[in-house]
Amino acid sequence: MNFYFPILNSIYGFFEKKAFGVCEWLGSVFGINPALVRKFFIYLSFVTLGSPLLIYFPLAYFLENIDKLKWRKKRKTVWDFK
Repeated sequence: MNFYFPILNSIYGFFEKKAFGVCEWLGSVFGINPALVRKFFIYLSFVTLGSPLLIYFPLAYFLENIDKLKWRKKRKTVWDFK
């Protein structure tokens, strides 16, 4: 998408590439276009006065720290024979 003003292009690029990615992740999980998920969050936020943000921000935290939250597999010791 190309806007007339370059500042709008940079803002759009930031939100498309460097934002949390919650809508894209939800879209890939459910097999839906991420643009539809974004529209859903935006419209639902207007209708319910921002309550979907209570879902969005914990999901964003989870996605940013998913590598730290994964359970590690138990290592095999020297004494484990199989």
